[in-house]
Amino acid sequence: MKTKKIGFIGGGNMASSLITGLIASGHSPSQIWVSDINQDVLKTLANNLNINISVANEAVIEEVDVVVLAIKPQVLREVAENCAASIRKKRPLVVSIAAGIAQESLSRWLGAEVAVVRCMPNTPSLVLTGATGLHANANVDDEQRDLAENILRSVGVALWVDKESELDAVTAVSGSGPAYYFLLMEAMEQAALSMGMQEHTARLLIQQTALGAAKIALESNESPEQLRKRVSSPGGTTEQAIKAFEQGGFRELVAKAIQAAHDRSIEMSKQLGEQ
Repeated sequence: MKTKKIGFIGGGNMASSLITGLIASGHSPSQIWVSDINQDVLKTLANNLNINISVANEAVIEEVDVVVLAIKPQVLREVAENCAASIRKKRPLVVSIAAGIAQESLSRWLGAEVAVVRCMPNTPSLVLTGATGLHANANVDDEQRDLAENILRSVGVALWVDKESELDAVTAVSGSGPAYYFLLMEAMEQAALSMGMQEHTARLLIQQTALGAAKIALESNESPEQLRKRVSSPGGTTEQAIKAFEQGGFRELVAKAIQAAHDRSIEMSKQLGEQ
């Protein structure tokens, strides 16, 4: 893995985070390339991370074993079609982190023989605590699967799904998921303020509580249900809060929200693939 050359087409926040994670995990900056149309972005990456930069996508492709497509979905088709000849010639693994672009579209733009891994990292990847779902097409071999997984594991958890369609559920659960927690934190903060708590106090308490709950869940073998019951003493304050949530249809609302995100992911994939 550390001897493989990795190129990024697009030098935005997610690419920067992946590069930072790769270097932190021991990958040499000299083995990493980035291309971008914004020369200021390239200069910043070169100065901060000491990596190789280029304004030409083809120049990066010629150097690397893996090409990470880290550009906006709306421009991916144009970039992919422009790079297709270089990719078919070099035959690198292509890893797409562009949301909503299906493998069928990528294969149509790049070439049916190209090895493609599609993945969905979420925004906590920006602080190296991400969650990513991955799916490989039939052209990806075992070594390439390991390589793709290691790249995404540099910014958090990376898990394979058996069917590409499962990535729509990944999008709904973990891709959009951080916003659900932010909404809950926002609502909790508003409730605390209405009780007279100072804003900075409420915010820090809520943030630390969210961090602590996630840490317990990650480090425990128990299910969320079991963990919830452990802190819900009969007749206590937590039990009353949980009852209020349940009576308000909390579970049904969560299910409806995640289904809405899932359905929109499918819709966007069709729209972006046709562009």
